[in-house]
Amino acid sequence: MESSLYAAFLLGLVLGVKHALDADHLIAVSTIVSEYQSLKWASLIGAFWGLGHTVTLFIVGLLVIGLRLTIPPRVALALEFLVAVMLVILGAAILWRAFRVERLHIHAHNHSPETHAHFHLHGSTEEDHSHPHPFNSMRKPFLVGIVHGLAGSAALMLLVLTTIPSPLAGLAYILIFGFGSVGGMLILSSMIGIPFIFTAKRFTLLNRWMRIVAGAASIAFGLLLGWEIAREGLF
Repeated sequence: MESSLYAAFLLGLVLGVKHALDADHLIAVSTIVSEYQSLKWASLIGAFWGLGHTVTLFIVGLLVIGLRLTIPPRVALALEFLVAVMLVILGAAILWRAFRVERLHIHAHNHSPETHAHFHLHGSTEEDHSHPHPFNSMRKPFLVGIVHGLAGSAALMLLVLTTIPSPLAGLAYILIFGFGSVGGMLILSSMIGIPFIFTAKRFTLLNRWMRIVAGAASIAFGLLLGWEIAREGLF
């Protein structure tokens, strides 16, 4: 019994890493990573995605194991459709930032003895005046991970729970699965972030087009995923 339990835990770890490789996960994280210019924060994006994903799975696991609840097929499809909508929104946000028109700002200038306010146009290629706080920005990948955890792709993990002999072992399996997804996505988001980081300052035009491609891919995949889910009987 112990050997089969250890085998199930090992399987959970492997499946957790594999789960991070799903196309919708990679595309969603790519759109977020493209906005950062630091390998540290790019790595944390994947880690926070995995944490959000694990939190959802743990809560769903508690309900499945403790209350013997099941998710109706139509609800599962609706949760998957939510992922498709999220991918479209993430992609659209990237494209809006990449193509946004010149912005009009008012700056005050001191021309002794008076101070005048002048209008200035700043294009999207100029230096950003904002001062982002990356830790606050980790809320986005965390929430994206929560949505992915709700989606039907996590059903593969919940199916394995039926082979776990006890509730505690089942919850341990979820945590191991989550650890695998956190580690897998941390590594993958670091790898995805490298080209964006490398081109951010030296090849700004290339970086912009890379972000455009990432945004367009997210929208296209989201629309395709939504269409397939709708054909399965959601509406």
